Amino acid sequence: MTNETEFILRLQDPKSKETAFRELLNLYKEHLYWHIRKIVISHDDTDDVLQNTFIKVYRSIDKFKGDSKLYSWLYRIATNESITHINKNAKRLQISNEEHQNLALNNLTADVYFEGDEIQLKLQKAIATLPQKQQLVFNMKYFDNLKYKEIAEILETSEGALKASYHIAVKKIESFLTTD
Repeated sequence: MTNETEFILRLQDPKSKETAFRELLNLYKEHLYWHIRKIVISHDDTDDVLQNTFIKVYRSIDKFKGDSKLYSWLYRIATNESITHINKNAKRLQISNEEHQNLALNNLTADVYFEGDEIQLKLQKAIATLPQKQQLVFNMKYFDNLKYKEIAEILETSEGALKASYHIAVKKIESFLTTD
């Protein structure tokens, strides 16, 4: 824990902020990329959201009080930026968030950065049928292998609610995958 505290102090110190921020980028860029990618689906949109996330982190690191782990704070910012991005795009296109999600999924097969097979595509389609919160919980638990306590910190909700959301999400995904 001391290492994280020292790292945060380096991030907040104007003399060491640049170097520490480069370290932060190296440590979390890939994890956050995949976290965001599971939410916004498109590679190009993911890059935009990732950049916005790190800009926000850079600008607000001085306000970070250490009430949560650094990665929880980063994930929360990335999650919020992803949701904001989806909402803005849906509003701009004058469609619902669900329609936006389906549009992104339909474009996924044409995405040169998507390396998945038919099964992975079907799983992504199943996840897309879930309400947004269930999608987030499922992705963080199933793909990111986060503990309920960590997800609760990121989404600022109770572990009990998350367990229920995850259980319901799994049942809906199983049902989607077994009907054809």
